[in-house]
Amino acid sequence: MNYGPMIKEIGRGAKGARSLDTATAAALFGDMLDGKVPDIELGAILIAFRIKSESLDELIGFKQAMDARTVQVAVPDGPRCVVLPTYNGARRQANLMPLVAMLLAREGVPVLIQGRHDFETRVSPFELLAALGLQPATSADEASRRLATDRLACIGVDKLLPGLDPLLALRTRMGVRASGHTVAKLLDPCRRRSVRVVAVTHPEYLERMDAFLRVDGGRSMLLRGTEGEIYANPRRCPEMQVYVDGKASIGVAGEDGGAPPLAGLPDAPSVRENAELIHAMLRGEAAIPAPILAQVATLRKLATA
Repeated sequence: MNYGPMIKEIGRGAKGARSLDTATAAALFGDMLDGKVPDIELGAILIAFRIKSESLDELIGFKQAMDARTVQVAVPDGPRCVVLPTYNGARRQANLMPLVAMLLAREGVPVLIQGRHDFETRVSPFELLAALGLQPATSADEASRRLATDRLACIGVDKLLPGLDPLLALRTRMGVRASGHTVAKLLDPCRRRSVRVVAVTHPEYLERMDAFLRVDGGRSMLLRGTEGEIYANPRRCPEMQVYVDGKASIGVAGEDGGAPPLAGLPDAPSVRENAELIHAMLRGEAAIPAPILAQVATLRKLATA
């Protein structure tokens, strides 16, 4: 494949760049995932998309390339599997992503946590999961067995889509995130049996992901995440949009106002303190924040209805 003409189209800057059509985007991202793009061209492509951002057609093409290569995890009979991407980790607040997962699993809804961590300034979600007794599965088959027995599994993205992992690893070399970080949250290892939770940080991505999820189909939830993680901010409930076969509706209404610290939710907790807090909430010894309960109830409905 000749990448020069593509770079010429997407690399003209934020205002002059033109988007690729879906088929071309799928072929390009497929080559990126397969490691076929030379380093110079790959860097140019990633920075070009970073500047212009991905169009809807390009996101659809990227997702098609991922779907063709993503290893699938078997979902046991019953509710759909809630897929929780984790790529950020905690910065200041306690990370309650595992709490969402464990509450759903306790109610019989299978949950698959997938992700990667390489942020030196954030607490790894995989360290937190390990402190809670949840080690990453070594393969999709092992994750399938855990879903069948425990209704809860976590797995690294390298085991689901090996070609995406090195693209994500370039963040530390290039200094910025790129298209791989955008589409990693859209990964679907349980197609036709999943409920994906898509969390974004910046408001403009809400519009972009809303347009994508309406076209992509299936079942999903979109929200502005907490420090980039998928759980609803305990300090101020975000709006949570839900999607069923392309039809969007408000699953949980958002709250207005500020987001002051909450008693009982310490800032910058250690991994041990974060794990103890989650255990206390699961035992009923500490209150579960209302936004988390609302999110869990909405996801349970998406998975079972």
